[in-house]
Amino acid sequence: MQNDKSKLKIVFLGTSEFGAIVLEGLIKGNYKPILVVTASDKPVGRKQLLTPSPVKVIAQKYDIPVLQPDRIVNCKLKTVGLKPDLAIVSAYGQIIPKDMLDIPKSGFINVHPSLLPKYRGPSPIQAAILNGDQETGVTIILVDEKMDHGPIIKSSKLKVQSSKFTYRELHNKLAELGAKLLLETIPKWTKGEIKPTPQDESKATYTKILKKEDGKIDWEKSAKELERQVRAFSPWPGSYAFWQMPKGPLTRIKILKVRVFIFPLSKTYSIGKTLIVPQNEIGVQCGKDFLVIEKLQMEGGKAMGSEEFVRGRPDFIGTILK
Repeated sequence: MQNDKSKLKIVFLGTSEFGAIVLEGLIKGNYKPILVVTASDKPVGRKQLLTPSPVKVIAQKYDIPVLQPDRIVNCKLKTVGLKPDLAIVSAYGQIIPKDMLDIPKSGFINVHPSLLPKYRGPSPIQAAILNGDQETGVTIILVDEKMDHGPIIKSSKLKVQSSKFTYRELHNKLAELGAKLLLETIPKWTKGEIKPTPQDESKATYTKILKKEDGKIDWEKSAKELERQVRAFSPWPGSYAFWQMPKGPLTRIKILKVRVFIFPLSKTYSIGKTLIVPQNEIGVQCGKDFLVIEKLQMEGGKAMGSEEFVRGRPDFIGTILK
């Protein structure tokens, strides 16, 4: 079996941390790709330092040749003399053009972090958390010309009920699950032992590219919805609100960690109003129930627990967050 694995010529396409975890799992499972295709190095941080993608970092760690076309249509896969048996896509970020799909003998297969056809698109993990799903998972599909549309080769479920996963925690679990499923699937798929099943288009749902403004908290929502948002958008795009400082400017407040507080107060507070709840933490009136802020960060300041924050900013209590 070791020899069979080493003879299989695989090309891997991926960019993000999800793809990097899948790639390393593939290599550790003795399926080392002959080539990795990833995004160009990008400027990162305040100093705008040119930084390789997480997938490129893993490829270099294992001395795998790397191609970085700005657009996949410019990829020289056909002209570099490669005749791959299989191409694997994981969080690459571009649609594979039709003229490339038939190059590998076993086609292109994609590892996607949702139970397709649910949550096609770029933010399926965040969507699962936002919607309070009881289960999610990963799906391996045969890639076609449409986004996350191809027939299903194999899927694996992950129970998440009652779990309080942040995006990063769930992301890592799904990436590890995807790598494991891929190792189970490759030998059967390349030997023709699996027949893919078309997706049910009537059940297809789509996710969007997240933007910074998506993190703005709407206090009209229930505390339960906002608690999910904070977990789903950690660390990016983050969740935030604005505080009008008494005798000061309107300041952005990053909301880093929260929990729901249900307490039938006789007094009705204004939406977005801050108060002190048990354990001397900050509570905020939502459309339904209270959101307890356990950890927050004022613009330009350090992250801290809410009790410490209030000691330094007692004028925060009783104000309305926007």
